Amino acid sequence: MNSITPDDFKVIDKIALAKLPTELKIDADDDAKEKALDKIQTKLSEWQDVMYAHNKYSVLICLQGMDTSGKDSLIREVFKEFNPRGVVVHSFKTPNSTELEHDYLWRHYLALPEKGKFAVFNRTHYENVLVTRVHPEYILSENLPGIDKVEDITPEFWENRFEQINNFEKHITQNGTIVLKFYFHMSKDEQRKRLLRRLENEEHHWKFSPGDLKERERWDDYMKYYEEAINKTSKSNAPWFVIPADDKEMARVIVAQIIWQEMQKLTDVNEPELDDKVKANFAEYRKQLEK
Repeated sequence: MNSITPDDFKVIDKIALAKLPTELKIDADDDAKEKALDKIQTKLSEWQDVMYAHNKYSVLICLQGMDTSGKDSLIREVFKEFNPRGVVVHSFKTPNSTELEHDYLWRHYLALPEKGKFAVFNRTHYENVLVTRVHPEYILSENLPGIDKVEDITPEFWENRFEQINNFEKHITQNGTIVLKFYFHMSKDEQRKRLLRRLENEEHHWKFSPGDLKERERWDDYMKYYEEAINKTSKSNAPWFVIPADDKEMARVIVAQIIWQEMQKLTDVNEPELDDKVKANFAEYRKQLEK
């Protein structure tokens, strides 16, 4: 487990998703994975408290993946030791009428983390170059100048969106937000098994939607567009990490370990020192309180 390093999963050069593993073969049972995650949970929680007091950086965790890839359960397990004030989760659904009156990045700007805090985007601004590529008719609801029909959406339109997203991430990282992006790389067969479990387990019936099956039919299209989006937007300031996701427990350990190791690069994060005058008067403050 200690051999996990961010560079093993970071997208530095152009990738082909079909050539990347969906499961990491490692000699560890579920108990070992749980213990490893527990240790990292504690370290991350303690570090976030220090980051909160330091009040100069924020952290944006972006999670993307096909339905059932394990994003929700990862959020629950990786961040459960955090002080509730230190992490906020945003699950972006279909844009509502108010959001559609603004540009597509507007609602994501509003959800950015405050200094000292983590934000988790469960599905992200990348939906605007993923779902909309598979279903370009969705773009029409944005009511954009010059886009009156699907045929008006040119390759240049998508190139502009990639540039806009890169600029968005460059802007926020230059202003103190650490951006880490994770793609949950799950096999199509593993998704089939997880969807079947939703049907077989009554407690999970609510998670199932016939729409999941319709989107599954477009699997190859999604893989094509995920690959393109990752290759065009994995930058040193906002890298993508491709996480083998067929083993949910191992995926959680990998993501937590990457976050922890990336946070260690912030060598200037320390708890602020009390003013010397305040510390010099501790004895007097103590007397006042004891009275």
